[in-house]
Amino acid sequence: MKAKDRTPVAGLEQLTVEQLCAELQVARSTFYQWRQLGRGPRCVRLPNGAIRVRRADLDAWLAALADAA
Repeated sequence: MKAKDRTPVAGLEQLTVEQLCAELQVARSTFYQWRQLGRGPRCVRLPNGAIRVRRADLDAWLAALADAA
């Protein structure tokens, strides 16, 4: 079974930067600006340097933004 054929366990799904930006409808530069300012969702840097955002971390970040509004 290939890695991309596996179904992620709920909450453990990891989004690429491209997927995250598409979901939030923001530019990639906006995402990196949020990261630089410490205002973005928590990220994981993989050994190959790629960045991923866990679905659970994104959901928690969005919930915190809703609470602050």
